[in-house]
Amino acid sequence: MTKKDIIMKISDETGLKQVEVKKVVQRTFDLIIDSLERGGKVELRNFGIFKVKTRKGRLGRNPRTGDSVSIPDKKVVSFKSGMKMKVDVEASE
Repeated sequence: MTKKDIIMKISDETGLKQVEVKKVVQRTFDLIIDSLERGGKVELRNFGIFKVKTRKGRLGRNPRTGDSVSIPDKKVVSFKSGMKMKVDVEASE
């Protein structure tokens, strides 16, 4: 499912114009990103939690040359699904 699919489905179910729904959906995503950029976490009950973690740097290897390469720390977004999502997905199998 894509963002466009989500927008179309919400528009069909609510009777709102797709343009209006698109603004709301995009603004929601923008607020989630803004919060994560500031180092916060986003907790959506029954859906899950988004937060930023720091992946430790490590020593890697260039596969072509075999030389050791230092890989710096890196920030990554992690997601932990909520209980309702876990239960619903497991039940669908």
